Amino acid sequence: MKVAIVKYNAGNIQSLTFALNRLGVDPILTDDAEALASADKVIFPGQGEASSAMRSLREKGLDKVLKELHQPFLGICLGMQLMCTSTEENNTECLGIIPEKVLRFPAGEVKVPHMGWNDIANLKSPIFTDIKDGSYLYFVHSYYVPQCDYTIASSEYPNAFSAAIQKDNYYAIQPHPEKSAEAGMKLLENFLKL
Repeated sequence: MKVAIVKYNAGNIQSLTFALNRLGVDPILTDDAEALASADKVIFPGQGEASSAMRSLREKGLDKVLKELHQPFLGICLGMQLMCTSTEENNTECLGIIPEKVLRFPAGEVKVPHMGWNDIANLKSPIFTDIKDGSYLYFVHSYYVPQCDYTIASSEYPNAFSAAIQKDNYYAIQPHPEKSAEAGMKLLENFLKL
């Protein structure tokens, strides 16, 4: 199985690579359009700041490529947010795969960023096969996708938000599966089986 990780200016992919290695997969890290299009699965991780990440994607022409993929695609953390229409983070226009706006957690109401273990509920996707409702995953984020028609898992901080979303072949999760112990590894394994 050929698994491609999108190469752009957004974060540390080493722990994700190690997690995939433990599942018997040796992913390629690439920004090549043909390599991404021919992969069996594409993973779009990210941490960092949205506008510089989008600038990097546009410079490489990846903003167009990523919207035209037909294989199972998984956005993680900032990758999930960049899949939406826009984000309040520096008022950044994003990829527009999911027609939702990313919002900032209300400062003062909660500690920002939302960082640490939190449970996920209302699981509605094959990527959650054999993962129990109420399982804990590891989050680090200051921005969130509101609950919407594309929500396939939710979490609360302090109000409910989308912990995962899906549209067609595009899946995305806010927590880091590679840092989320057994439940996170199961999620990655389920994605690889799609």
